Amino acid sequence: MTKLAGGTSTLDGYSIARAVIEFLHGTGKRGPRTLFATHFHEIVEIEADLKRVKNCHFAVKETGSDVVFLRKLIPGATDRSYGIHVARLAGIPGKVLRRAGQVLEQERLRTPVSEGRHAPRYTQMLLMDAPPGVGCATESPALIELKNLDLDSLTPREALVQLYELQKKV
Repeated sequence: MTKLAGGTSTLDGYSIARAVIEFLHGTGKRGPRTLFATHFHEIVEIEADLKRVKNCHFAVKETGSDVVFLRKLIPGATDRSYGIHVARLAGIPGKVLRRAGQVLEQERLRTPVSEGRHAPRYTQMLLMDAPPGVGCATESPALIELKNLDLDSLTPREALVQLYELQKKV
């Protein structure tokens, strides 16, 4: 008889992740500013329990079976998980990725979303202790200034000067 080594269950992993977030959050009005990335979609609900925690995710552009992770942080959780796409970017062999896709589909069919229950929401990260009134997708002052420029009223020379000024700020 072969005995397999034990490991960390999904429930163990979630429990550890939640305990770490609660520890970092603390019980006071302030705590460390923290970026916490996780693959546990259950952790999304912690935002309701811990007032200084905000769910965020990176914008994703999907075209067919291709996924591009954009460099834009968006407030809230996403309704998709991109683990297999991330594995592809990490260089996991195609044969393994195809099998992972088959296993994922089998698991989805085995555990359908029941009536009255929402589909899982995923989050890539949680931000703690963001300044009051600041969401996840904060814009730099230079970007705000650029958006407010009236380009039609600037001469080419004035536009060039503005660009140099904005570049200094960035």
